[in-house]
Amino acid sequence: MTTATTPAHQAWMTDERKAFVEAIRDFCKRELGTREQREAATQGYKEAHSHEIYAKLAELGWLGASIDESYGGSGGSIVDACLFLEETSRGMVPMAGFPVSLIVAGAYERFGTEDQKAEILGGICNGRVEAIAMSEPEAGSDVGSLKCKAEKSNGGYVLNGQKTWISAAHIADHILVVARTGSEASKHEGITMFSVPTDTEGLEVRGIETMGGKEVNDVYLTDVYVPEERILGQVDGGWMQLMAGLNVERLITAATVLGLGQRAFDDALAFIKERKQFGRPIGSFQTLRHRIADLATELEVARLLVYDVALKTEAAPDQMLPREASMVKLKATEVAKKVALEGMQMMGGYGYSCEYDMERLVRMTLVSTIYAGTSEIQREIISKTYGL
Repeated sequence: MTTATTPAHQAWMTDERKAFVEAIRDFCKRELGTREQREAATQGYKEAHSHEIYAKLAELGWLGASIDESYGGSGGSIVDACLFLEETSRGMVPMAGFPVSLIVAGAYERFGTEDQKAEILGGICNGRVEAIAMSEPEAGSDVGSLKCKAEKSNGGYVLNGQKTWISAAHIADHILVVARTGSEASKHEGITMFSVPTDTEGLEVRGIETMGGKEVNDVYLTDVYVPEERILGQVDGGWMQLMAGLNVERLITAATVLGLGQRAFDDALAFIKERKQFGRPIGSFQTLRHRIADLATELEVARLLVYDVALKTEAAPDQMLPREASMVKLKATEVAKKVALEGMQMMGGYGYSCEYDMERLVRMTLVSTIYAGTSEIQREIISKTYGL
């Protein structure tokens, strides 16, 4: 096994975390170690989330690895969450509802009331899925231009509007809807977060067909009434609440795709060791040996960046790291995409065949440079931190 796939030597790997990683790998091998198991768990690769597998993860207590013990979690940190995300992605665990649930958990941990925390954080630990709705048809990278409206009514608010590209909304218990409550001069003011149960009258979720299966949705809100107690944090303070969660959101994305990139590397390496052409394994040709060396180096660089930012976030949870958080999201997603595409190229037609996982890894990594802030947006943020 290569150094890159065994992070036990790294500074963040305590004995407890090493055991945690090994336990996750054992679970993945037992539950999803064969193509037949992975196909069955995803209903022929049409579903990105398996409720059965997810329930087993909840029973093991792993979904609450970074959630406080008072809400049913294990009391770990973002480092533990990153390890879990990396290893489950590497093991191709169909749990698309978890990364977004973890992003939502961070918002409730920072701004929720005790009742809200008990409901949402406790639910996540027990295997329930949460979603967050920011993007709209005319507000993607420019989230501040959102138009979904929330107006005061009968001791609460009535929401009207459309959200789009909402991950896991079709399997979520609640959607954290970001809506406009004010009409201030600045587009970043007058924004509020609302915790809306998905069975609320007037809320409709419609799936969007993608090449990745059932992942994202349109969410329509038509006269959706939300009582005041379902406001998360401060009225009109939603933008700063969103900004406060960017470190964790980008780390979650980076750790998830790091695992996908590592899986693509593992599969490509195994293939070129076995595949023979011209009388010898194709991995013995210098062009592929050097390609593997470059990809392994890039993955290790991405991994070091992921856990460096995770350790900084663990040490100072309230400190905003705009440069580092954008760097880690940019680097991890671009590297994972590169590894998967190179893996497909090294495997030739087999990499394009549905018989192997590589074509799915390509699809999963391609979109990672778009969601949770495109690579272009990350580069803009990074350049601004240098005064440009």
